[in-house]
This record gives sequence, structure tokens and C-alpha cells, in this order.
Amino acid sequence: MSQAKVERYKEDKKNRKAIMAKEKRANMLRALAGGAVLVVLLGWIGVSAYDMYESSKPLETVYVDTTAIDEYMTNLDAE
Repeated sequence: MSQAKVERYKEDKKNRKAIMAKEKRANMLRALAGGAVLVVLLGWIGVSAYDMYESSKPLETVYVDTTAIDEYMTNLDAE
């Protein structure tokens, strides 16, 4: 081994704890970012599927009997 390799090995060995901690933090951040992307993607798919389900349902038609209102209005006009 050349002297440069020996010096580099000693330096790496001396800083191994810090290097390992830095790698562990980087891996944790990657995992958290991937998890966040996955949650957003699954939420988007879920909302899209729910919208498609709701839009495919037939609309409910409501009929209103307005004869009472019409009679009231004509009574007001007559007075």
C-alpha cells in the first residue's frame, strides 16, 4: 500500500462514525421523501377514483310543488 492510501484509510477510520451518521441521515431523508410522494400519489388516485364513482351515479331528480307559493303571490297581488 502506498503512503497516500494508508493516510486515507486512517482518515476514513477516524471519521467513520461521522460518515456513517451522515449516510444514515441521507438514507432516512430519501425514505421520508419517497413515503411522502407515495402518500400524495395514493391520495390523488383515491380522490380521482371517488370522483369517477360519484360522477357515474345517476342524478336524483327532485320535483317541487309550487302551487301554494303561486296562490300566496296571487292573493298578495289581489289585495
